[in-house]
Amino acid sequence: MGRSPPRLVDRDHAPMPDEQRPPVVGMSASANPDIPPPLRIFHGTSLPAAVDPQLNGRGTAMFRVGIPTLIDKDTTLRVKIHDACGLTCTFCHDEGTPVAVDNRERQPGQFRAAGPSGRMSIYAETNGATFLPASVPADDEFAHALTALGEALELTQVHLTGGEPTLHPAVAGLTKIAARAGYQVAMTSNGERGERVIPDCADAGLHRVNFSIFGTTAAELAEVQHARYRNPVLAQWKIDALKRSIKACETHGVKASANIVVPDHTHAPRVHRLLDEYSPQLTVRLLNSLGRGADSIQAIERILADRGAVAEAHYITAGVSGARTAYRLPDQRRVYFKQIRPVRLPTTCVGCRFNNGTDCEEGFYGVRLYYDQTGTFQVGVCIQRMDLCLPLSKFLTSPLRTEILTLRNAEYNRLAARLAG
Repeated sequence: MGRSPPRLVDRDHAPMPDEQRPPVVGMSASANPDIPPPLRIFHGTSLPAAVDPQLNGRGTAMFRVGIPTLIDKDTTLRVKIHDACGLTCTFCHDEGTPVAVDNRERQPGQFRAAGPSGRMSIYAETNGATFLPASVPADDEFAHALTALGEALELTQVHLTGGEPTLHPAVAGLTKIAARAGYQVAMTSNGERGERVIPDCADAGLHRVNFSIFGTTAAELAEVQHARYRNPVLAQWKIDALKRSIKACETHGVKASANIVVPDHTHAPRVHRLLDEYSPQLTVRLLNSLGRGADSIQAIERILADRGAVAEAHYITAGVSGARTAYRLPDQRRVYFKQIRPVRLPTTCVGCRFNNGTDCEEGFYGVRLYYDQTGTFQVGVCIQRMDLCLPLSKFLTSPLRTEILTLRNAEYNRLAARLAG
């Protein structure tokens, strides 16, 4: 069923360049059997601000001179499979959709960011959302949607999101459908039910879980919850469940990563506890806070320096806003510093009220797939502009599809040419 499985690059576990390999500028991935296409490697490059002028003034300190830069094309589809979640984090964007349970009686234009559940969807009142999310069915309709989008956008990876995807009663079935459709399957989770579902998901083809870690102690986690749910006992239960989920990944051969946002250096102890107390098999990704600017970036750099981290490679994903630098700690553990580049869709983003240096918070981050309460798959390109969502059938023949492909290929070629030059 579906497409034949492609050769894939796991962006969080991509092969590192051989330190003994002679420097080669402009080496194509196809010349290196260790790295599947379309990845390209360039050695001994200068600061990526020279490669991508969009990075100037936007945290170029993350990059280091003289280490390889690896360029890959974005081929990932994020699928919101479920809206329910057992946490009430005050900063949650909920993949752009309103919290369904809090907006059942409201019409588009009346959606609220917060409601009786205590959960939050921070953009719901301003992003023009026109639908409420429903749980994706594990059936042929989902398989068809994945196949159609995969062929239309040359996609190779599916990333299951929520809400909390481990609460979906058929998450293993959805994983199997995506894997059979030829995708490498990943998931973002807070870990609250992972211990129960990861074994079946692993058997179904789950490749990796990105765990979002909002606190390493009960007090830290409780602090970022709705006031009604700031219960340290409950928070400790959630942290224990997260640790069991990470262990389940190790037991069942699923790669595990941890995402942790660092607003400023007061959050350094949280990062150090994560590195000291959690499994060394856990890949850690440090994310700068979009609202804290230089304070966040400097805090992450200071943390890395305190740990004796050595930069190994830059990763740039052409066609979307993601960029990161890989560091190696003295114990050989790998840590990533991830930042957002100001990438925009060249036509769709023109004239957008958020298209400036402060209001557009994630740029064009990639394509998202939703399932609404009328039983329609919707394709989105921006969580701050959910009014841009299109039903899948319309998206497949829309100029937006072509715009995404054109941006991806044009940026890949531009970045490669600048690095090679």
